[in-house]
Amino acid sequence: MKQNLKVLICDDSILIRKKLRSVLEKCKLEEIFEAENGVIAVEQAKEHNPDLIFMDIVMPDKDGIEALKDIKSFNPEAKIVMASSAGTSDHLKEALANGAYDFIQKPISLESVTLLIEKILKEESANV
Repeated sequence: MKQNLKVLICDDSILIRKKLRSVLEKCKLEEIFEAENGVIAVEQAKEHNPDLIFMDIVMPDKDGIEALKDIKSFNPEAKIVMASSAGTSDHLKEALANGAYDFIQKPISLESVTLLIEKILKEESANV
């Protein structure tokens, strides 16, 4: 089973990025990249080709939905998990319609991230 998933965290809040990074490190993931907006997320996705992307929906410069569409256009296999706070269900529907893999509710918990990573690793091992 492949444990070395490459993960990109995209959120305009440095606090959320730090928290998510510490959660991912607890899940024994080492290759973690960060972006503070959708423009940078798209660049990072092109450069690092991450297995998993946590994407905030509401951000300056380019929101998560736009970044999702851009990344899916050059990497249709990308697993993009939309992170959102309460009250963005319309955005989530749009994100899922545009190929988002899943969504996660903020504040992000260790348990929800762990379950998500386990789900992805199971799929990866099933596809080998």
